[in-house]
Amino acid sequence: MPVPTRTQIHPGLRVRIVLKQDQPTGKLTEGIVKDILTSSPTHPHGIKVRLMDGQVGRVKEIVG
Repeated sequence: MPVPTRTQIHPGLRVRIVLKQDQPTGKLTEGIVKDILTSSPTHPHGIKVRLMDGQVGRVKEIVG
C-alpha cells in the first residue's frame, strides 16, 4: 500500500505514524495530526507530521 501524499493529510486527521526510534521494527503509533512538517508533496517514507501529543513521525496510514 503506498504511503499517503501531503494533499491527503490535514490537521485533525487520525493517522498511524512510525516514530524515528520505531523505524527498524515498523511499529505504528496512532494519533491526530497537529502540524505537517514535510513541505514537499510526496516522500518515499511518508510525510512527516507532529501529532497533538507532540510525537513526530512519518505517516504510513490514514485511519479516518
